[in-house]
Amino acid sequence: MIQSMTGFGKATTEFANKKVTVEIKTLNSKQLDVSVKIDPQYRELEMDIRRMIAGAIVRGKTEFTLTVEAKANDMRAMLNMEVVKAYLEQVKEIYPNPRLSEQIVASVLRMPNAVRQDSTTADEEELEAVKATVAEALGNLVSFRKQEGEMLERVFTQKINNIADLLASIEPYEKERVGKVKEDLLSKLEGLSVQYDKNRFEQELIYYIEKLDINEEKHRLANHLKYFRETLEANDPNGAGKKLGFIAQEMGREINTTGSKSNHAEMQRIVVRMKDELEQIKEQVLNVL
Repeated sequence: MIQSMTGFGKATTEFANKKVTVEIKTLNSKQLDVSVKIDPQYRELEMDIRRMIAGAIVRGKTEFTLTVEAKANDMRAMLNMEVVKAYLEQVKEIYPNPRLSEQIVASVLRMPNAVRQDSTTADEEELEAVKATVAEALGNLVSFRKQEGEMLERVFTQKINNIADLLASIEPYEKERVGKVKEDLLSKLEGLSVQYDKNRFEQELIYYIEKLDINEEKHRLANHLKYFRETLEANDPNGAGKKLGFIAQEMGREINTTGSKSNHAEMQRIVVRMKDELEQIKEQVLNVL
């Protein structure tokens, strides 16, 4: 079962007259890239939260937000006196004898960190409740990513089956191609009105046709298709996205070589259709964990 790197998880809890909300959003990325925004009163949990994220998400660009809403009687506004004094000192440097009007005071109080919201210190029980909320949000995120992964798996299965069907449809044109190559060469020789050794012609024809043979490419491509399906079904805890990407690259090599050897209009059209299916697979593989 594969997972998508795109997902969203949310959880809330109420504790000690506070409502704690955790939101996690993930997008595709080659590595784990975590951005964390935590309410200051729970800042001490940041390292624990980062470890929890790394254990659950593995890979992807991650935005984590923990916010707190408190009742009015639980928090009170307080002045950061040292910060306010520092602002006023700077005002005096600009205006040596300022009159502390309401306008000046109001302006100072709007400056960053002049006013803070003081709250009771979170105890161990509250911190554990917050971590449980984080775990719930991560669980919801993983469930979302699995649902997206199921959708991607259906897309991949359809595209892989399409490529397999197109690969099988090449065979009739392969047989037709041999006869056509021989016919074209004979026609050109006859047009030249020259004598030629028929045995030597047959030897050269065999050599030429061997150069155009695509049996090895077909066999390798069929194996890659099988390996892709097996990787989809495997439950790799580290994710299958990178492996699926590598397999898709190998599939592309075999399809390209088949196209270069085709020397047949209908076979080349089939190869173009296979490339189109593969390109859609490559685009979606970027979203797989």
